[in-house]
Amino acid sequence: MTVIVVAFFVTALLYASVGFGGGSTYTALLALAEVDYRILPLLSLSCNIVVVAGSSVRFARAGITPWRGALLLTGIAAPASFLGGLTPIGETTFLAILGASLVLTAGTLLLPSHAVPHAEPARIAKIMPVLAAPLGYLAGLVGIGGGIFLAPLLHLARWNGARAIAATASLFILVNSSFGLAGQLLKGGAGRFGAAVDLGLPLLVAVAIGGQIGSLFALKYLPQRWIRLGTAALTAWVGVRLLLNL
Repeated sequence: MTVIVVAFFVTALLYASVGFGGGSTYTALLALAEVDYRILPLLSLSCNIVVVAGSSVRFARAGITPWRGALLLTGIAAPASFLGGLTPIGETTFLAILGASLVLTAGTLLLPSHAVPHAEPARIAKIMPVLAAPLGYLAGLVGIGGGIFLAPLLHLARWNGARAIAATASLFILVNSSFGLAGQLLKGGAGRFGAAVDLGLPLLVAVAIGGQIGSLFALKYLPQRWIRLGTAALTAWVGVRLLLNL
């Protein structure tokens, strides 16, 4: 258990440093530890909420969140995330989708993360609301926030400035994780929730501490490019291991 707690701490620190929650990696780490796959999304989505809640509040207080666009994307994705949480899924399918998501996540971390100031939005920006729904569904189904896929698309679409995109991704992760968790709780019932609580408390403490350190201090001491490369390497390694174990 100690190894998992440390791994969650490191994952939260790394992901919070680049503006995300880390849900997909939490889920994979637990899967590799042979925890019952049916409670993995409960734990991962809860950890996501803990990590991104603080950053969402800070973005909002600073007046950075572009509420109109962020609420549109999040409002479309949230019901889909709830449905994803309710959807029954077999273990092999669950782990295959999760492993593929991790490999894609590693790729997104290597994409450019800085929007061009005052640039005209690309054509793809108009279809961002359409893409929000499948990202929300995936979030609820396997226990990820979806923001790590949304943010690179928003950057490539020149949807807004870099800080506004980070704020949007943070809100997207927070709301999707909450709705996905609600769906998972309804699907699993009290027994599964109890099992998640028994295992989850030390993990929640670990990600709370790691997330705060990552968001407040890590970027002051390490170049963001190094952190993104380290996070991508960790994510790819866990994803590939998961796929090879199928």
